[in-house]
Amino acid sequence: MGRQRKRKGDPVHGWLAVDKPVDISSTRVVGILKRLFNAQKAGHGGTLDPLADGILPIAFGEATKTAQWAMDCDKEYVFTIEWGSSTASQDKEGEIIATSEIRPTREQIEAVLPDFIGDIQQVPPKFSAIKIAGERAYDLAREGETFEIPSREVTVYEAELVNIADEDHATFRVVSGKGFYIRALARDLASTLGAEGHVSQLRRTRVGALDASNSVSLAALEAMAEDRDALFAHILPLETVLDDVPQIEIDAGDAAALKQGQDILLLPHIVEQWRSDAEDFGSDRLALAKAENNAVALGEIRAGRFQPKKVFQL
Repeated sequence: MGRQRKRKGDPVHGWLAVDKPVDISSTRVVGILKRLFNAQKAGHGGTLDPLADGILPIAFGEATKTAQWAMDCDKEYVFTIEWGSSTASQDKEGEIIATSEIRPTREQIEAVLPDFIGDIQQVPPKFSAIKIAGERAYDLAREGETFEIPSREVTVYEAELVNIADEDHATFRVVSGKGFYIRALARDLASTLGAEGHVSQLRRTRVGALDASNSVSLAALEAMAEDRDALFAHILPLETVLDDVPQIEIDAGDAAALKQGQDILLLPHIVEQWRSDAEDFGSDRLALAKAENNAVALGEIRAGRFQPKKVFQL
């Protein structure tokens, strides 16, 4: 019987809110940080384009099991539309496909912006990672293929015009739900205004509970390479991205059972407290079980029992 191959690196667990610079891919940032922390496992919780900067959530170890929550939570962006030209990719990298002399005024923009708030239909950009018949849309777009992407419902919680620096540039702030594309908003806003425009600057300022208050720049992290304590001070608990999931406290015996994948019976007062919290969060049956302040499992509460769905080996 062959020996099991030992995974390289250290068992690092938790989230890191990195302030990503422009001109570097999200995948490259993951690689840099995996080496920097000598981590066995790392991934990101939602891609940020190379041309964009801002909050990039990085999951280490067991936190990768909560990556979907980072991808699905609400996000805040600050971005600038440059009027006068539309590009194939709806950002400054793409080739210009249309031009116009029309420059929307503040009054014109503010008159139509409310139409883009709420649950709206949006067609993702052709230069996106959407799959069309098993192929990435951006690969088809680069090959010059003709194809259509179906519209999808997305949610915009807030959208405001922040500044008009000059007649060619307008800066906006948007808070959106999952699956929303800023480049598609720029395309549709320009179209509604009878103008041409593309995203010339894009910054993600928040991903759920991750924002400027708990983020750190990639350059600062690289400067700490020789100071492990300083580096690890920026690691956040894996439940940081689960801020909308109600928590229950369990004892060590129940924690051991959950780690074996077993259901546990909950005391009535714990169920009542969870039910009250779940109403506040708008949660369904989901709960996070913790023991001595450590996350043990994500699961569902049914008929007074906690059924583990994702177990954390911390």
